[in-house]
Parts: sequence; C-alpha cells; structure tokens
Amino acid sequence: MDFKIREDRGQAPGRRALVREREEYFRLMDQGVSSREACRIVGINRRTGKRWRNGRQATGSTRGAPPVRRPLPSGGPSRYLREADRIYIADRLREKASIRQIAAELGRSPSTISREIRRNGTLWRGKDWVYRPHAAQSRADARRPRPKPGKIGQNPELRDFIQHHLERRWIPEQICQALRARFPDRPEMHVTHETVYQALYVQGRGELRRELAKALRTGRTMRRPHRQSYRRRPRMSKDMVMISERPAEAADRAIPGHWEGDLIIGKAHKSAIGTLVERSSRFVALVHLPDGRQPAQVRDALIQTVSALPAQLRRSLTWDQGSEMHLHKDFSTATDMPAFFCDRAAPGSAARTRTRTVCCGSTSPRAPTWPATPARSWTPSRPS
Repeated sequence: MDFKIREDRGQAPGRRALVREREEYFRLMDQGVSSREACRIVGINRRTGKRWRNGRQATGSTRGAPPVRRPLPSGGPSRYLREADRIYIADRLREKASIRQIAAELGRSPSTISREIRRNGTLWRGKDWVYRPHAAQSRADARRPRPKPGKIGQNPELRDFIQHHLERRWIPEQICQALRARFPDRPEMHVTHETVYQALYVQGRGELRRELAKALRTGRTMRRPHRQSYRRRPRMSKDMVMISERPAEAADRAIPGHWEGDLIIGKAHKSAIGTLVERSSRFVALVHLPDGRQPAQVRDALIQTVSALPAQLRRSLTWDQGSEMHLHKDFSTATDMPAFFCDRAAPGSAARTRTRTVCCGSTSPRAPTWPATPARSWTPSRPS
C-alpha cells in the first residue's frame, strides 16, 4: 500500500482537506473493511468517517454538511456525464456544432445534451450564454449528494408555521394552502403536502417533531404503504370455495354441466354482459345485465339464466374473484349449484374459456376467439 499515514495526525489539519485520506478510506470500505478498521488504518477519527459517509445534520450553531461524493470510476460507460464529456461539449460548441451532432458523437440523447447546457451554463456579462465545462462539473457535483437537506429544515419560520398548525390538528393539505394564501410573494414559504408528510415520517430527517405525527387525523406515527399485494384484502373472504376443491370430473371435460363464467365490461364501463361457457360442449350462454353489474343484479341475472337449464346441467360454476360475485351464496342456495373461485392473480382455465362476444355494440378486447370448436350462442328466453 503506497498510502502513508500523516505524521501530524494528532493535530487538526485546519483548512487543508484530507483528500488522500478520504480516497483511501473509501477504497478500504469498497474492499469490505469495516468502518472502524478503515478509520484506524487511515488515521482518522471514527466520527470523521461517519460524517464522510452520511453527512452531518445542522444542530444549533453547527452547520450541516452533505455526504462526501465518492469518486466515480474513470473507465467504462456511465449514466452521468463526466468531466471529459463536458469538456468535449464545450469544444464542440465553440466549433458551432449542433446539439444533435454532439449527442451522436457522445452516444447520448439530444435531450441530455440540451438539458446539460441549459442547467449548467452561465451568462457572460449578463447577455451571452456560455458553457464552461469545469464550472458545469462543479454545479453537477454540488447537486448530486443524497440525501439533500429539506426545505422545512432550512427555514425556521416555515418549520414553526407548520408545527403550530399541526398542533391545531390541521391536515398538511390545509397547511400548504394557508402558506400560499399567507405568503403569496414568498416562494421559499411554499411547500407541498408530500413534503410535510416526508418531514414527519421519513426517518433521519428530523425536520419536524416526531410526536406531531400523532396530531394527524389518521393518528398513525408511521406511513402505511399502499398497493402492496400481500396486504390487499380479498373481496370475498367469507365462504369462498377455491377451484382446487372443484370435482375432478370438471377438469377432464368428460361430464357436462360444469360451467365457467366471466363478466365482459363495455365501453367506458357503462355496460356489461355475463358469459357462461359449458366446459364439455363449449356451449355459451349470455347473461343479460341491462340494469348494471352490482352483486345483487348479477346474482338475479345468473339465477334467471341458470334456472332455465336442466337439472343435470347444473353441476358447478367457476368464476374469478370479481366483486360482482359477492352474493355467490345466495346464488348457490337458489339454484342448488355450487360456485368455485379461481386463485388470486391466476384465473387459470377460466381465462381460456372466454368467447368473443359483442357487448352493447362494442367488442370486448378481453375475450379471445375460439381456437377449435365454434361456440354456439344461446340465450334463454326472457319473460315479457
């Protein structure tokens, strides 16, 4: 190792930055050395290494500091523009090359080059727009460190205003609207409600007092994630018999009387029609839903359609876990026909028995055509 610990390690370096020590510290960390051991080898305090990695929050009279940006490898492709790329852009701009030419030569998108010039360029003497590569690199380096200090933590007046209104049990949306109404000409006092939520819930920010989260109307001290499949509640959690318990005779299509149903939604979700397909003969029955597709309406329409069938053709019905079958127990009681349901996110064979049916003047894209045996459409007569 060509790195040598400095002799004056017991003295403060003053304004001289520990550049080589910092590089050696991060190199050791990349090799799997622990932070404690890397600090001992380099000859720095453990708090210094922690501050290099995580930054420092502003507390009292102590100013905050962002994490130290670790140097990127010089070779190989990178998603970020490097200093060499910026020097090349500046040279080509002096040669009056177009943005598309520069982008093609660097293998970048033209929008990337245009955005780089617009964000990191400067005005020369207040009139001419110039692009200086080293200044552009400095601006990009200053914007890159994460996490960035929040807007609420940098403005004590804004923080006090939000905390005061949270104690009055205002919701973040109301606080944001009040800020815009109270300070219309001060954009530094304008925040979104998401900024307030992050200052409350995100750990490590410390911009708002954690106990203020209890003042929210939900009363939650932690954020509840949405759209997580393992936390979704089934639509019919009671008395639902799964397809795995369906009789084996329904799987081989040998005995008629086992049906599979589905719901076809029309244009703009304004109309719907049900389909019943007999697994053995591929016989198709349409279930009319002129008044809507609520559970009670679907139940009544299914009972009316299935009641017109002979008793030997009413052995079972398989459906997906759509909310329209919420009253499946009433259907089974009225028709003496058990209902089975497909597994969540795996409709299985029910998806293969759909037929291409015209619903209220529009063809549903959900239903494929029959590959082999043509389906015979039949609808029981409706009482006048």
